[in-house]
Amino acid sequence: MPLLTRNANAEGLGEVTMLDLMVTSLRMRPDRILLGEMRTQREAEVLFEAMHTGHSVYSTIHADTAMQMIRRLTAPPMNMPPTDIESVHLAVVQYRDRRKNLRRTLEICEILPGAQDEALSVNVIYRWRPRDDTFDKVGEPTKFLKELNLHTGMTKDEILADQKNRAAILKWMVKNKLNDINSVGKIMSMYYSQPDEILEIAKSSLAASKVI
Repeated sequence: MPLLTRNANAEGLGEVTMLDLMVTSLRMRPDRILLGEMRTQREAEVLFEAMHTGHSVYSTIHADTAMQMIRRLTAPPMNMPPTDIESVHLAVVQYRDRRKNLRRTLEICEILPGAQDEALSVNVIYRWRPRDDTFDKVGEPTKFLKELNLHTGMTKDEILADQKNRAAILKWMVKNKLNDINSVGKIMSMYYSQPDEILEIAKSSLAASKVI
């Protein structure tokens, strides 16, 4: 459900801020909150306030790397405390190669807390290799596995097996061009209510295409 901000009118009335929208969205009991691009300290505060409510939150910010994202958030004008930024689990950096007119995921990183007074650090898990247009796994996730184990009780092997199943479903969706918002939302909902059925359909379809 899209919610939009609104500037105040000529009399200074009627303004709707991002904070107003976040409070309104929480009353809808959402599974996920998508916050528009962060540019100011106030918007950053809204983002982390939404995270602290226990909801899954997604947002965007202009930065070339995950480390630069941390610098932007902690430096003026945003001035966010490092303890808030620790709430970020994953940073996905998108890159546009204007020479080849390609858009790629440059890197996927975890944001790790520093020990005592040490600065935040970045654990790069995947990075794009521009020369041959491939993705390299350059590190192992640590925070990701710990968080899932804490909240689900799943072991590392169970988490990796679940990832493999989800990857099969995504490949099936790509193969069948199921990429509009309604189709993606419907399949996600069905996966959580009927995971075995959706997984079987995806694996059967992919297996059939390989045979052909």
